Amino acid sequence: MKTSRFLTLSGLIFLAAVLAGCSGKSPGTYQGYVEGEYVYVASPLGGALAKLAVARGDTVKAGQLLFELERQSEAAALDQAQKNLAQAKAGEDMAQSTYQRRKELRENPSAVVSAEELDKARTDHDTAVAQVAAQSAALDKAQWSFDQKQQSAPTNAFVQDTLYRQGEWVAAGNPVIALLPPENLKVRFFVPQAALPQIKIGATASVTFDGSGKTYAATINYISTQSEYTPPVIFSRETRANLVFMIEAKFSAADAAEVRPGQPVDVKLQ
Repeated sequence: MKTSRFLTLSGLIFLAAVLAGCSGKSPGTYQGYVEGEYVYVASPLGGALAKLAVARGDTVKAGQLLFELERQSEAAALDQAQKNLAQAKAGEDMAQSTYQRRKELRENPSAVVSAEELDKARTDHDTAVAQVAAQSAALDKAQWSFDQKQQSAPTNAFVQDTLYRQGEWVAAGNPVIALLPPENLKVRFFVPQAALPQIKIGATASVTFDGSGKTYAATINYISTQSEYTPPVIFSRETRANLVFMIEAKFSAADAAEVRPGQPVDVKLQ
């Protein structure tokens, strides 16, 4: 799995909205937008895209198949590794039987097996055991390679995009599917530095947007430690009233299903 990437909108657009538009809003109401943190699903191995099991706009469940790369060579390697392990285990059984038999004969008062023969049987048995361990590790590696050519959804999510078409070659590590889990949706808004002391992590914000009469609740989980979008950055008494700080708040899973990244919103702090 690839690490999540962020969809961000132009800060300059929101500078104008924040500095010019806030005056038209009631006190404690700020402008912002919805942002999504995407999960990019990839295979650590390369290959032709043999099967694309989802389409853009689908909703998937955790564990659901997303895509499969061509894996004929991995299947052949897996089959050979299974045969090699079976052969090694048969050799181990034979070596164990030989060693046990010679050990019993050696312990007989009328010993017909020399100490050298017993030592050789013990060495052969130890070698066979090591061979089984080596072939078992080789099988695990072959199985891993085979499994990695097929990727499933790590969590319930919305399929934001498919980045390859069936039949195209996918390089190792390149994302094939972009997922947007509901819990990765958040609202990002900006408040003036004068309002910053009243905002706390864990506080609730009410979010509304055009076309919906519903109010969505979001929980503040991040407060920026740096001011932004205030050119020029001169911290004088006259200009510091223009400073804004970025705030982020998470939606509940139910509310997240009804919002979209990039959507402009109004946020009222409670």
